[in-house]
Amino acid sequence: MDDRTLNDLLRRFGLSDKEVDTYLSLLAHGEAKASTVADAAGVSKRYVYSVSESLAERGFVEVNDHVVPTTIRANPPDEVINRLRSDVDAIRPGLEERFSRVERQTEQFEVIKSRVTVIKRIRSLLADADSEVTLSITAGHLPEIRDALVEAVDRGVLVLLIVSDAPEVTDEIEGGLDGVASVVRTWREAMPTLLTVDSAAGVVAPPELLRRSNTDRQAIHFSQEQLAPVIVGSFFGNYWPAAEEVATAPPTPLPVEYANFRHTVFQATLRRRAGETPRVTVGGRWTEDDEPAEVSGRVVESKQGMVEPTTNEFPVEHSLVVETDDGETVTVGGQGAFVEDVEADLVRIEADEDGSEEGEKTEDDTDEAGDE
Repeated sequence: MDDRTLNDLLRRFGLSDKEVDTYLSLLAHGEAKASTVADAAGVSKRYVYSVSESLAERGFVEVNDHVVPTTIRANPPDEVINRLRSDVDAIRPGLEERFSRVERQTEQFEVIKSRVTVIKRIRSLLADADSEVTLSITAGHLPEIRDALVEAVDRGVLVLLIVSDAPEVTDEIEGGLDGVASVVRTWREAMPTLLTVDSAAGVVAPPELLRRSNTDRQAIHFSQEQLAPVIVGSFFGNYWPAAEEVATAPPTPLPVEYANFRHTVFQATLRRRAGETPRVTVGGRWTEDDEPAEVSGRVVESKQGMVEPTTNEFPVEHSLVVETDDGETVTVGGQGAFVEDVEADLVRIEADEDGSEEGEKTEDDTDEAGDE
């Protein structure tokens, strides 16, 4: 390797021209006094001392200041290279994390201009769903994603589905509604296609894009945890109450565990309306002081808006009232809970083996008694 190339490569590691000259002079001598290096590099002796300390900090040389006069020794090239390689490896994770962060940011939004791509993105997101799906889709396009919905339900995903632009008789919907969702509602009006998966990603598409091939309307595919809950809130607040409930899946066999709290509330509600009093073990935190919480007891009330009759006071309220073994009453909410006593991370639902189901009033019974 010629001197110019070597100098250029050393400068890439942050060495100045004078530092390169000093270091190469030391390599030529192996070990030498500062005055010797100064003469060879064409710099002052004081500069050699200063540069040597900098080179020593980076592992290029070793300064022997315990002898008189002080000598400076170049470290073996293999040792220097291993040190540089170790430094490069150390910064790799930080560089890669920042690079991937930029990639994620650029992938947060995708503009979609065709119906085919919208359906493709919906299928892909449904295939990746782990815990929860909220979806509105027109009756005419439901058959195109029906299999993906059935598979999600079979995996234990909570699927809340609105079929819009639906016929008066649901039997006329191609393929039927069996097994496509945990709860199905229909609406005769056409509405936007709204999809959220695990409150982290989704699709928003205007009705015109799925109806016509010659429209200039566009859809958005997003992957942003800050946006998805907003879409979920709009789904529950603006569209879900306007649609009519037409099908509800049976409760899942017990025991079962959920990290998704809405699914917990849904299953507990179905059990109570079947005349049972499910028992839960809740792991999470106390909202008052942020300390870890573990609560066990019987579910005596659920506040929810997923199945009729709804019992929540506002659209996104989904919570449980638990009577503990000590006779205390504790309210439990999901992620971000602040009104309830406990924010749940994981809930196990079991049958109440000791509880008597006879004569117990469910929420439905209470509502009917009030009507009378």
